Amino acid sequence: MTSRTPDRVVTDFLDALARDDSSAAMADLDENIVYTNVGLPTIRGKRNVAKVFGAMDASSFAGFDYGIINIATDDTVVLTERIDEIRLGPVRIRFWVCGRFEVLDGAIAVWRDYFDFWDITKGFVRGLVGVVVPSAVQSLPARTVDAPGII
Repeated sequence: MTSRTPDRVVTDFLDALARDDSSAAMADLDENIVYTNVGLPTIRGKRNVAKVFGAMDASSFAGFDYGIINIATDDTVVLTERIDEIRLGPVRIRFWVCGRFEVLDGAIAVWRDYFDFWDITKGFVRGLVGVVVPSAVQSLPARTVDAPGII
């Protein structure tokens, strides 16, 4: 079996979340993961992270998607610049996120996302408008880039 590069582990993880497949996503996490959305409480341990994302699996009301703007890897650290989308019913809330992942022994041990609450608020307003005027919501950026060293 070929081992995956750290950037592949991260994109496989995000892809699984986007498919609403929290079981596959959790397989990419270290048992002792430290997950932080900066400005919110830190979540420690795979079991606790699974509770957060498992709620999306059980609900057709909520969901996640993303698009990659940039991705960079330095040994075991992967940086992502993304547009994340949180779906709440018909509302699609899109906002900019910078993620920092540490991949150890093929599993994500640290996941830290940085974002701006004002950007989320603007995304929520755009999402509400998009329910009435779908063309007001732009497409997500592509998830992959075919270039050496970039997934």
